[in-house]
Amino acid sequence: MAEPAEGARAPRSHSDYIQSLERGLAVLRAFGPEHSALTLSDVARITGLTRAAARRFLLTLVELGYVTTDNRLFSLSPKVLELGYSYLSGLGLTDIAVPHMEELVASVQESSSIAVLDGDDIVYVVRVPTKRIMTVSITVGTRFPAYGTSMGRVLLGALCKDDLDAYLRRVQLSHLTARTVTDPEQLRAIVEESRSQGYALVDQELEDGLRSVAVPIVDAHGTTFAAVNVSAHSSRVSLAELSTRYLGRLMETAAKINADLRAVGTAAGRIRLH
Repeated sequence: MAEPAEGARAPRSHSDYIQSLERGLAVLRAFGPEHSALTLSDVARITGLTRAAARRFLLTLVELGYVTTDNRLFSLSPKVLELGYSYLSGLGLTDIAVPHMEELVASVQESSSIAVLDGDDIVYVVRVPTKRIMTVSITVGTRFPAYGTSMGRVLLGALCKDDLDAYLRRVQLSHLTARTVTDPEQLRAIVEESRSQGYALVDQELEDGLRSVAVPIVDAHGTTFAAVNVSAHSSRVSLAELSTRYLGRLMETAAKINADLRAVGTAAGRIRLH
């Protein structure tokens, strides 16, 4: 997902801060699902860099193998996946969670995902899709606003009161669909209810027709650091079924993942994406 003017930030005051690294990462972050191929001018505009600086960073990334070019358009290469793989493997979730999620997906014939909170968004870190085709495209690395998703609400519920208050003051709650909750106090009540009941259910607030239910994934200390969900289309799965049979199977899956994380002593609960 492209983020504007990342490279245009004022220099940090401390001597250890390397602004050129920030700018290089800003160039990588300029690319996204809606910007898979960019011209030099596009990259300069999105990052706030001069054309000359953007060109140097792009050609360096081409030389390193992270970017490809046909001399007019630039695109990310598969090598960029290496940058995220260390995080995912260190998180310890993929190997542990996928077998349980595959069993869940085979049982309910719907997709399942795990996400963590990164700032005001959720980021997908594990994904086991079903073969059904949905309008929204979701892969590892996909980001969505936390407030409009079941996993986001589980993760918001894990925040302390001060952090949740700050989130609700900071975030602009926009209508993702006609059903999206955009009133901060209503969202607070929903998040608090989700925390107390141990799960969050969202009905067509992220995308029309898309329903999902999510539960926490916790570390050995009982701290929620991720959430796992099941998503389904409203034409196939009723809210009643989602909140009973599907939720029951999802809770069983989360319990197995949590037990395995405790067994191997995975210290992933405090990890954040930055």
